[in-house]
Amino acid sequence: METNQTEESKRRGCARGCLIAIAICAGLGGLAMLVLAGPILMMLNGGGERLGFLRSLNASGTGVDETPFMVEQWSSGKGKVKVVRIPVEGMILLGNRGWRGEGSDTVLRSIRRATHDKHVKGLILEINSGGGGITDSDIIYRALLRFKEADEDRVIVSIFGDTAASGAYYIALVSDHILAHPTTITGSIGVVMQTYNFKELAQKIGISDVTITSGENKDMLNPFKDMSPEQQEMLQGIVTVMHGRFVSLVAQHRNLPKDVVAPLADGRIFGAEEALRHKLIDGIGYAEDAQLKIADLLGAEEGVKIFRYGEQVRLMDLIARPGLGFQSEMLRLLRNEQDGPRLMYKWSF
Repeated sequence: METNQTEESKRRGCARGCLIAIAICAGLGGLAMLVLAGPILMMLNGGGERLGFLRSLNASGTGVDETPFMVEQWSSGKGKVKVVRIPVEGMILLGNRGWRGEGSDTVLRSIRRATHDKHVKGLILEINSGGGGITDSDIIYRALLRFKEADEDRVIVSIFGDTAASGAYYIALVSDHILAHPTTITGSIGVVMQTYNFKELAQKIGISDVTITSGENKDMLNPFKDMSPEQQEMLQGIVTVMHGRFVSLVAQHRNLPKDVVAPLADGRIFGAEEALRHKLIDGIGYAEDAQLKIADLLGAEEGVKIFRYGEQVRLMDLIARPGLGFQSEMLRLLRNEQDGPRLMYKWSF
């Protein structure tokens, strides 16, 4: 009797072990499928051509940062001329993508991807942003210039959403035609640098600042100290230089005299009608108007075929890829989108 019980226990233990082994194998198989899902979906969605396109680019000596590997999808239209629409949403800050791959990094990667695709003849920028970092905005602005420089027949049309202010307006300046929705808020041409001062509060609750520096200006904007008039003048000088660049670019791209732009560049915002009156935009309309306009600029009588790009997000990206994944979401919350005082082409706070 005892022997039978022992044999039964062994059989149960073996069965349990087999089930555990099967579960582990199934889990590893599922993990492998998730990792490979991106490339498989791309192939099923007509990615063969795109993979071949990327291979040809690599063969010609371009790197993955110059020609990012992104999922291309047909968005709308049936014309013969290829156009890519790129959404520009939220704060313009590079190096801070969410887990779905959206954000300014994706905007920049999309522009670079389109630049190296000789079939892309135009971009539609769908802008809904209050601006962001000065350098971040300027990098995207420069990438758009390079897109056009790569082919002199290329054009860019921007369509503004709720807001297209400050740095968002800055990047739109490259456009051959700018449209705003009737309800768009735009403008806010200017520079802001913001911080807080806790000196009086710290004194009331008994907190003292201990900062060791190599010079009296090293900790300018220290929230526990007052800023000297000399330091304020120094920072104001930098803000003035950055503001001057913004004004010059508006004058250049909008074909306006600087003395006309300057009074409009004190940070004020404009509704669509007023922006049109000041020649900061070229028209008021909707997405379909932007599509008709770019077809007209490209001489595409049959219309255009519009594509959009998406990030190829794999399982390992969610776990370990810098600037993308759960860790990035947590960092975004902790940093509140900023590392501290910085120069910004930004309207909303």
